[in-house]
Amino acid sequence: MDKVVRAPAAAVADIPDAASLAVGGFGLSGVPNVLIAALYAQGATALSVVSNNCGVDGGGLGVLLAAGRIARVTGSYIGTNKEFARQYLGGELEVELVPQGTLAERLRAGGCGIPAFYTPAGVGTQVAEGGLPLRYGADGQVAVASPPKEVREFGGRSHVLEHGITTDFALVRAWKGDRHGNLVFRRAARNFNPLAAMAGRVTVAEVEHLMEPGDLDPDGVHVPGVFVQRVVPLTPAQAADKGIEKRTVRVEERG
Repeated sequence: MDKVVRAPAAAVADIPDAASLAVGGFGLSGVPNVLIAALYAQGATALSVVSNNCGVDGGGLGVLLAAGRIARVTGSYIGTNKEFARQYLGGELEVELVPQGTLAERLRAGGCGIPAFYTPAGVGTQVAEGGLPLRYGADGQVAVASPPKEVREFGGRSHVLEHGITTDFALVRAWKGDRHGNLVFRRAARNFNPLAAMAGRVTVAEVEHLMEPGDLDPDGVHVPGVFVQRVVPLTPAQAADKGIEKRTVRVEERG
């Protein structure tokens, strides 16, 4: 089955308001920026996003966030995104903060059809006991707090119950992909992309290099095509456009 969709706009055209999205990337590495830009132009709003972080000010998912198009975020990291912090503390955005490893496993579990699992991560904290602020009110007080989770003992150690995550759509970026939807990721850009791809009921992948069926080494495929419904080939310019979150330089000391 040829899953190639040439136009990014066509690939995200059916994402409705209030849809849930799993989005790959970590910081600005491996972020599906072309698909995010197409979704911004498409206009869907009130989105529920599952991603390690919500981009940066003016980049990645931060573009949708700044436009007021995201209603809820499930993630691990706020970072230096000032608009994210402003919306969260101002009661405009609902946020579920999840330990990073737990978030990765919740996405993987959802993709594998596992409804829930137990993990020791978060035991003895508000992650398990509840009370984490999900949404603030306009007065700065907690309007909605996280509920307590089930805790059970296995092998003499307490574990908290976490639920697998599935979403309506997933947006990911791959280094290589073929027409059947098989994907290969490169180095740090692999991050949350395979997990997000597995969790989406409809997964859209932007790929830097479009390959023909049979060109990819089967042993090197990170996400099989069964998880991917649409493949959007990037232009050379789009493939080369990769942001850097922070540039650091060493300052020479002068005597």
